[in-house]
Amino acid sequence: MEQESRLVNATENVIVKEISVKPKKNVSWFSENWRAVLSEFVSTTSLLFLGCMTCVPIDGLPMNPPIYSTLGFGLVVLINIQTFGHISGAHMNPAVTLAAVIWGKMSIALGTVYALAQISGAFVGYGILIALSPVDLSSGVCVTRPHVKHSECQALGVEIVLTVILVLLNCSAWDPINEKKNQCMSTMFGLSIAGLSIAGGPLTGAGMNPARSLAPAVWTSSWKYHWVYWVGPLLGSTVAVLFYKYIWLKTKKVEEPEVLTWAGSRSIVSQS
Repeated sequence: MEQESRLVNATENVIVKEISVKPKKNVSWFSENWRAVLSEFVSTTSLLFLGCMTCVPIDGLPMNPPIYSTLGFGLVVLINIQTFGHISGAHMNPAVTLAAVIWGKMSIALGTVYALAQISGAFVGYGILIALSPVDLSSGVCVTRPHVKHSECQALGVEIVLTVILVLLNCSAWDPINEKKNQCMSTMFGLSIAGLSIAGGPLTGAGMNPARSLAPAVWTSSWKYHWVYWVGPLLGSTVAVLFYKYIWLKTKKVEEPEVLTWAGSRSIVSQS
C-alpha cells in the first residue's frame, strides 16, 4: 500500500513538472519591438521610393498612362507585404496603425513609434528618389492633389470613403474568423490598393496614407489642401474600425480550462 502511494505521488510530480509553464524572462520593450519598427521604416521607404518612381515622367510621353502609377503602387504594396508582413504587419500607413491600436492589436506606445517610423521612412524614400531621378521633381511629382473641380469638402469625402474601404479590408484580415484564410494576404492588399487607386486617383490622388502624402509635400513645399490627406484617412480609419469592431465582429466565447485528473488529484492546464 505504501509503495503504491509513493508511485502515485511520483507520477503526480512528473505530471505537474510536464504541465507547468516556465515564467517568461523579462524582455525590454526595445528588444521586443525594434525589428518590427525597423520593418515599418524600410517598407515605407520602399513604398515612397518605388511607388513614386512610377510617377516620374517617361521620356517621349507627354504624360504617364493613368493606370501606370496606380498599378505601380499596388504592386509595391504587394512586394512589401510579402517581404515584411510577417515581421511588423507591413502597415506603411499611420491610418492603418491607428486602426490596429483601436482594434487592440498593439499598444498606443508601439503605434506611435510605428507612425514615426513610417513618416521617417517616407521622407527618406522620396529623398532617395529625388537624388536618383533623371528629372526635377520639385514641380510636385507624386504629390497628392484634389481634382481642379473638387472643393476641399469633396476631396475630404473621397479620402474618407477610400480609407474606410481600405481599413475594413484590414479589419477583415484581423477578424479571428479569417485567421486561417489569409494565405494570399499580399496579393489581396496589393490588388485592393491598385483598385482603390484606379478609382480615387483621378479625384484626389488616392492618398489614404498621411505618410505617403507628407513626404512629397515636404520635399516639394506643396502644402495646398494637404490637411485633407491627414484628416480624411485618420477619420476614415477611425470610423471603419469602430464600425467593424462593434457591429460586425463576433466575439469568441472563452473556453473553460482543461482539468486533468490523476489518482484523485487535479491539475489545471491553461490553454494559452
